[in-house]
Amino acid sequence: SSVPYAFSESFPALTLGTWTYIFQGILVAALMILRKKFVPTYLFSFVVGFAFSKMLDVYKTALAGLTMGIGYQIVYFIVSYLVGIALSNRCGLPIIPTDLFPREMADILKVPYSRVKITFDVTCLAVTAGLTFCFLGHIKGLGIGTILAAFTMGKVIGMIGNILDRHFRFVSFLTERSKSAV
Repeated sequence: SSVPYAFSESFPALTLGTWTYIFQGILVAALMILRKKFVPTYLFSFVVGFAFSKMLDVYKTALAGLTMGIGYQIVYFIVSYLVGIALSNRCGLPIIPTDLFPREMADILKVPYSRVKITFDVTCLAVTAGLTFCFLGHIKGLGIGTILAAFTMGKVIGMIGNILDRHFRFVSFLTERSKSAV
């Protein structure tokens, strides 16, 4: 979310939520162009991302009320890092486009997910740094957690995914239903 954040800080006429769904829409469109076809499940991802984006604006004040001491920040980081993204990537449900994009790009390019995820995240860091530096005169929105996650999350998600794959089998209910109908 650092790129939409950078846009919202650099061009505050639109909210963070609005910039987020614009960015996510671009990612979904790029995936369909790369696939050279319309992919309906990508639209579900966009709907999830749109809801996420709107909730950013709706709950902005509530999120500001979270306890933000360093210990809490570490807990928030670990929970989202280890559980949230790794599990959502494996379960096959629509995920927000910023998580969908690297997963699908790995499939399109036939390269390991971790490589695509780290490249995507580091590119987002560079765009955020460049955008905020150019328009605000200083780099904004890149804390230590964001930087650490960008360089490590792809590898960690891949490792956690492999652990999940050994203990769980995630299937789409649509796939299972169509198999049982045959």
